Amino acid sequence: MSLYSRYSALLDEVLDQLQSEGALPEGLNRRAVAVEPPRDPSHGDLASNAAMVLAKPAGTNPRALAEAIAPKLRELPDVTSVDIAGPGFINIRLSDNAWRNELRSILAAGEKYGLSTIGNNERVNVEYVSANPTGPMHVGHCRGAVVGDALARLLEAAGFRVTKEYYLNDAGAQVDVLARSLHMRYREALGQDVGEIPEGLYPGDYLIPVGQALAEEFGDRYADLPEDEWLPTFRERGIAAMVELIKHDLGLLGIHHDHFASEDKLQKSGAVDKAMEVLREKGLVYEGELERPKSLDPHDEWEPVELTLFRSSQFGDDQDRPMKKSDGSWTYFGADAAYHFQKAENADHLVNIWGADHAGTVKRVQAAVKALTDGRVDLDVKLIQMVRLFRAGEPVKMSKRSGHS
Repeated sequence: MSLYSRYSALLDEVLDQLQSEGALPEGLNRRAVAVEPPRDPSHGDLASNAAMVLAKPAGTNPRALAEAIAPKLRELPDVTSVDIAGPGFINIRLSDNAWRNELRSILAAGEKYGLSTIGNNERVNVEYVSANPTGPMHVGHCRGAVVGDALARLLEAAGFRVTKEYYLNDAGAQVDVLARSLHMRYREALGQDVGEIPEGLYPGDYLIPVGQALAEEFGDRYADLPEDEWLPTFRERGIAAMVELIKHDLGLLGIHHDHFASEDKLQKSGAVDKAMEVLREKGLVYEGELERPKSLDPHDEWEPVELTLFRSSQFGDDQDRPMKKSDGSWTYFGADAAYHFQKAENADHLVNIWGADHAGTVKRVQAAVKALTDGRVDLDVKLIQMVRLFRAGEPVKMSKRSGHS
């Protein structure tokens, strides 16, 4: 128990006294009551918002409630003064003895000092990084990695059961591009002249050693075969190599995930169909047409297409969202909704660390989680702003495709 949690408990006892005396009504929600360092150290050692957050539900004003709380706080051991600031903030000063005792507690507790049980062993899934497995991470991914891992550790220290998860977007066109790029490096390792890497493929040097390893393993077996005969193998080997590269880079930061979830396995398992069926049973999926995009020029042609839509507008989203494309394949959102539904089966709370470029998808995914779990599980999304990187005073563009930064 830390100094702050100790005085939080003492404040709670004071509030209990006021309740027993009839100065506070029973059943008040005290979750928002805090004891923490004041923003300005000159105001004291501890500060509490108790009067500010409890006054309205108690049917009084913050200043009056603070004046009822303060005398009882002054009676506590090692409290030298209690002042009321502004509309009702409570500032507390402690004796030197209180700090000496705290130092003894710190030395006795060691690494366990400050740990809390406030999480009540609730399960939290924290997903972070989740960069596409098509190349090494860059500085932008590292920012999300550090923020996500720090948050996960704080939640663990607060008494939550935390799963640290990485979502691999290993389905779709980008991993086929990875396989084709790797096949060129494989042929190059066999001594073939492949020339410049064509536009649209991944030109980064990080695929050269992977291609060399495949050349040593397979010889020229896949050199001249049709694409459909080598693509699955090179896709699988390419993804595996990139995941190992990502794990290595994260390991240099001291970051290790508990679970790597695969979008490809998710889709092949039927999890997306399962989520869709749940939504259909709730009447939240229908066949319809999207509205004409407001950003579209009035003179541009617009041909509405019938799609499978999720009623995300019923859950705070701006409009309903497509779960399937016109060709019958799942949209990214459709797979993402199923992925979050899968995570929610083993969690009470979901936390995602996303780049700011994903801000537009937050509402729809939160809507899907709420619909699929009947509100049992909440999704909190933390957006990470982009990193600006300079080299020799000039801005550098980060790119997974080229393997830069």
